[in-house]
Amino acid sequence: MTNSILHTIAEDLETNLRELVKVGNLRPGQILVIGTSTSEILGHRIGTSGTLDAARPIFETAQRISREFGLHLAFQCCEHLNRALVIEEDLLTISPQLEPVSVIPVPKAGGSMASYAYRHFAKPVVVETIQAHAGIDIGSTLIGMHLRRVAVPARPPVRNMGHAYVTMAFTRPKLIGGTRAVYTPEAAEQLYQQAAPDADC
Repeated sequence: MTNSILHTIAEDLETNLRELVKVGNLRPGQILVIGTSTSEILGHRIGTSGTLDAARPIFETAQRISREFGLHLAFQCCEHLNRALVIEEDLLTISPQLEPVSVIPVPKAGGSMASYAYRHFAKPVVVETIQAHAGIDIGSTLIGMHLRRVAVPARPPVRNMGHAYVTMAFTRPKLIGGTRAVYTPEAAEQLYQQAAPDADC
């Protein structure tokens, strides 16, 4: 059973990530957070039986998709490291509000997924928190604390990866202004054209 699960991970993740990019309208330069319990993938309780064998195809697939669409990846660590995140160092330049911390994730303190990412990123760093534009959660690792407001659930085409339940979300700007507010350029242009020259609030 384990081999068959590992065999489908890459394909299942690619299907879900492509859907998330599509429905979330993700654009180059945006951040995608990935939380993964490799224990849950194999049918064990989160944090008890992590495996680098499951982390490898997830990392490789996520990295390939992120490069295709110009996204930045952030891999969430486990609870032992307060769900900190592994990112590439170049993201610090783009997002100067991110503050690195001094720790190296390992499978027993950080999790298999984060430790694998740390070893295979070109220049990895760890940050305590991030505000990602979208995320995928494999095994109920609780990535919500690292998503921007407002999170919008996205239905994954593949609801389970191995034994792990999958959830996804993208984010959107807050809608403000009440009943008279306009949220699309088309509607704004129409109302602008209809307005009298001296119209005011």
